[in-house]
Amino acid sequence: MDRTRIVIPLIVVALVVLPLAFRRDVTEVPPDATKLVIVSPHNEQIRYEFGRAFEHWYLQEHGEPVSVVWSTPGGTSEIRRMLRAQWQAALVEGRPVGGDADLMFGGGTYEFMELSKPVTVTIDGEERTATVLAPLEFDPAYLASVYGSDSKVGGTPLYSPEGYWYGAALSGFGIVYNRDLLAQLDVADPVVWADLADPRLEGYVSLVSPLQSGSVTTAFEAILQRLGWVDGWRILRRAAANSRGFASSAPITPLEVSAGEVAAGVCIDFYGRYQAQAMKAGDIASGVRDPALPDRIGYIDPPRQTVIDPDPVAMLRGAPHPELAKAFITYVLSPEGQALWQFSTSERAIDGLGPERFELRRMPIRRSMYAMMDRFIDKVDPYAIAEPVRYPNRAYRTFIPLLFDAFAMREPELLTEAWTAIISHPAYPAGAGVVTADDVDDPDLKAMLEQFDAMPTVVGPDGVTYDMSDPEVLATVKAGWLRGGWNEDGLWPEFAEPAMVLRRHWGEWFADQYQAVIRRTGERHARLDALDR
Repeated sequence: MDRTRIVIPLIVVALVVLPLAFRRDVTEVPPDATKLVIVSPHNEQIRYEFGRAFEHWYLQEHGEPVSVVWSTPGGTSEIRRMLRAQWQAALVEGRPVGGDADLMFGGGTYEFMELSKPVTVTIDGEERTATVLAPLEFDPAYLASVYGSDSKVGGTPLYSPEGYWYGAALSGFGIVYNRDLLAQLDVADPVVWADLADPRLEGYVSLVSPLQSGSVTTAFEAILQRLGWVDGWRILRRAAANSRGFASSAPITPLEVSAGEVAAGVCIDFYGRYQAQAMKAGDIASGVRDPALPDRIGYIDPPRQTVIDPDPVAMLRGAPHPELAKAFITYVLSPEGQALWQFSTSERAIDGLGPERFELRRMPIRRSMYAMMDRFIDKVDPYAIAEPVRYPNRAYRTFIPLLFDAFAMREPELLTEAWTAIISHPAYPAGAGVVTADDVDDPDLKAMLEQFDAMPTVVGPDGVTYDMSDPEVLATVKAGWLRGGWNEDGLWPEFAEPAMVLRRHWGEWFADQYQAVIRRTGERHARLDALDR
């Protein structure tokens, strides 16, 4: 293989990764304490509570001090790419993999399943391979005491059967919104995903790039799996057209909503609930809002339109302190650790369970915790409400970042201009929800909506064309274009990255569609001017 094709990008990655400073967020510990290094996308509040609590627990249980040190290089997707690149560099150079950190804590199951797959390189005919995560074995009776006899929630596994990762909490996905700003826009509080497509929200929606956030990708996947490939993308296209921009990190959306910069956005549940709680406390403390009024910031899981996904913890291969890493996982899954997710700070006075400073507003994964739901801040039992998705398709997730980048992020001005042209058309029915070409009679508006909602095609071997509006072709296109199945068919330039070729091709195609929509507006105005003359 051409080593320069691997090594040069890895050098760039190393220049970013190696200077990372591992941060301390918790209480002081002796300088000679053993350091447990955890790579995590979790926010500061989660890092503080779990770092502090584990240090205290381990000292009490084992009589030895430990110092939890956090590495926070980005979102889950960025961490996955970083770790795989590090492993690939080590394999190319013939070095042992890992050795810098002990655990990865936080993110969705997809990212952890990807990190469970081998990283493989071939050097001078020799194949070298290693997984990023290292399997840990727990007694089956212990796992049953944590997860119950049914090791799934809504059809999703709660932990890896091979022991590569273990669910630590449960996550839902929904909409965070600003009631005051919605009232100013004369828009009701959102209830379902389609509410983000309301034309009155143009410029007032916050979305995050699925290229950088695994949790947002899971939220978009939930929309597609619950509502269907075609209808789901129609909602996401309109929400993107309403968006003021595309942030790089999931926590940005609730911050923008609470600051009144936007009215609503897609959000992981605990970010939305935590921000709503923080703003309520601030409003009451400052006296700017009557406590009898509804909270300024709200959050909702769209009923029967979201998914419940485990948020795992796992040991990294080459962990410097494997026994300590296993102890951390054991603590996270214990009643003491699980109480940190959902108990209030005031609960600590009862029996010492719960967070010290920050109420995390997350759903525990340990089933027995729901017998104590009267002590929860949020009276939600995900095991009771979770159900299998309506449109399961493992290929959906692969195409979410590619298509979203192509239709929304490459030419956002064109997307917005085309959307404005549609919703300002005289025949556009106001207040009718997600309006499609089938809902209108005006031939001009019908054509505009058809062009706006159209999906591109992909060429396969022998000139066969695959329509990306058909979910049945996704697995074939994924295997051929993105998994090397058509590498020898000359469909893309030699040495090009097929995913990048698709994104560029699709981006140009979507731009042409939006320009066609915009031209129709100009042509209509020209016809009207001619009639006036």
